[in-house]
Amino acid sequence: MSTELSPRSERFFLLTLAGIQFSHILDFMIMMPLGPILMQVFGISTHEFGLLVASYSFSAAISGLLAATFVDLFERKRMLLICFSLFVLATLACSLAPGYSTLILARGLAGVFGGIMGALIHTMIGDAIPFSRRARANGVVSSAFSISTIAGVPLSLWLANHFSWRAPFILIAVLSLIFLAIGLRFLPELRHHMNEEKRAHLLSATFNVLGDINHLRALLFSALIIFSGFTVIPYITIYAVNNVGIAQQDIPIVYLIGGSATFIGARLIGHWADKYGKVEVYRRVALLAALPLLVLPQIGVVPLWVWLICSASFFVLISGRMIPAMAIIASSAQPRLRGTFMSLNSTVQSLAMGLASTLAGFLITLDGNGRIIGYPLVGYIALVANLLAIWLASRIVMHGRNA
Repeated sequence: MSTELSPRSERFFLLTLAGIQFSHILDFMIMMPLGPILMQVFGISTHEFGLLVASYSFSAAISGLLAATFVDLFERKRMLLICFSLFVLATLACSLAPGYSTLILARGLAGVFGGIMGALIHTMIGDAIPFSRRARANGVVSSAFSISTIAGVPLSLWLANHFSWRAPFILIAVLSLIFLAIGLRFLPELRHHMNEEKRAHLLSATFNVLGDINHLRALLFSALIIFSGFTVIPYITIYAVNNVGIAQQDIPIVYLIGGSATFIGARLIGHWADKYGKVEVYRRVALLAALPLLVLPQIGVVPLWVWLICSASFFVLISGRMIPAMAIIASSAQPRLRGTFMSLNSTVQSLAMGLASTLAGFLITLDGNGRIIGYPLVGYIALVANLLAIWLASRIVMHGRNA
């Protein structure tokens, strides 16, 4: 089921996917550091901000569910680039939104296409990269998260602080157009999955995926990992500014340091996962991630350098879990059903994101001084989900070198 690529073609393939991933990861991530600005501009509460973040996730969940019915019927490159083009238009709509309700609508549209894109990117890695190098490939593509944190978020915040909250979305749209042109040039066509037998009906592949207990374990594993991160992540910037005492103008430094550490960590974790075993490396990184999940939501007022150490550890370990985890998840799928499975996985992850950020938004409140109350409880919930995911990881069967 794997498409043979030359070393040079494989390198360009992964870098192009990383560029596309960068666009939609930055589009999603930028909402978190923009939290204090958007809450002030629109006069909204933490609950309403949680819904603003969740609108992207819930829309991505619905689109991923719908995509599962048809994604394996089409050639991968064409499907990805069509969704990417529509994503660019939705991001431009975010920059033009006149108010809170229209911004939620635009974020929902961006989520529709971003959700399908995320599933297709990991599906294409599974289709084109051999099992023995799949974690390293995920590490390369996952570096998009690091680069968006190092460069994208600080630049976007600088634009928001000096011009308007709309400026970051214009930047993302422009960058996306560049990556769209690169994708047209460097992405190979992937159509081996289309040689399978005809489906009995539109939902047959979905039923086949959901009828496999190993697929269900992998989907639950995926949901637990995402849930454990996104109960905490959306409110980190608000907590840092309101409770820890970090100045708004220092927030880009937080993301710059955290992203730089994550960039280095991602490549190392991907290499270790292929060398020492994907499940073993995942479990070790996830166990280490339990510490920042427990500590970060309870920190009081500290100097900037202390917060930088805590937040960088959080970024490295929470995102680092996803590198071996995505190799485990993609390899758990039957190859002929990988596109459908990854679309359903995108739905599950998006639902987990939306539920996590919504739940956290209702558990935390602002007191009379604007400080967040209830964040430690959110951390405890995240810790439990993380431990459950660690327990489940070894119970997932991965398909071997031909997966």
